Amino acid sequence: MLKNLTDTVLLSPSIIAADLSLLGSFVSSCDRSYIHLLHIDVMDGNFVPNITIGPGYIHNLKQHTDIPLDIHLMIEKPELSLQSFIDCTPYFLTIHYESTRQPVRLLKLIKDSGLKAGISINPSTPIESLYDILEYTDMVLVMSVEPGFYGQKFIPSSLKRIEKLNTFIIEHSLDVVIQVDGGINEDTIADVVKAGARIIVAGSSVFKSANFNAQAKKLLEIAKKAIV
Repeated sequence: MLKNLTDTVLLSPSIIAADLSLLGSFVSSCDRSYIHLLHIDVMDGNFVPNITIGPGYIHNLKQHTDIPLDIHLMIEKPELSLQSFIDCTPYFLTIHYESTRQPVRLLKLIKDSGLKAGISINPSTPIESLYDILEYTDMVLVMSVEPGFYGQKFIPSSLKRIEKLNTFIIEHSLDVVIQVDGGINEDTIADVVKAGARIIVAGSSVFKSANFNAQAKKLLEIAKKAIV
C-alpha cells in the first residue's frame, strides 16, 4: 500500500465522525476504490478529553469490512496496552510522540509485529522533535487540529510543518510517508497534498455526507489533482 505514494494519495476516513451505533453497516458499505483505510481514533479520556472505543470493539468491527485499519492511539502510556491493539492486526498502528517516554521502543515493537508503525505529533510540538526517530517509523501523522474532537477547523500553520517535515524526509532519503488529520475538507485537502502529505484523514467531511462514498471520491479527485 505504501509503494509509489509520491504520485498518488490514499484516503483514510475517520470513523469517529460516523454514527458509532451503526458502524458495522457504515464500514461494510465503504467503497474500497476511494476509501483505502479506515482511521480509528482510540481516546482514553486522559491524553485527550474524549473516550471512544477499545480493542474489543475494533475486533468486532473487523468482521464487517476487509478495508485495512489505521489505528490512531490518543492514549497515555500506550506501552501499557499496546499489545492488545497489535492483536487487532491493523495496517497502521500510530502512537503519539507526546504520550510516552519510550517512542522508539514502541515503534520497534509495532514493526517487529509485522505492522506499519506511525508516530503522531500535536500542533504545539516542534516538528524537529521527530527528526532523530524517523528511521524507526513508517509514517508520521501531523495533527492539523488539537487532538480529541472531530469537526475542528484546520490550523493553517500546519502546512509549513508538513513542508518542513517532507523536506527533511526527502533530503535524508527516508522511507516515511506523511499523514495529516484535522479539518480536512474540499477547501484544505489540495493544500496539504501540495505540502507533502500522501495519506489523508477526513472525518466529518466524508461521513456527514448523505453519500459518503461519493464524497470520498470527490475529495480524492481534488487531492490527486494537487500532486506536484
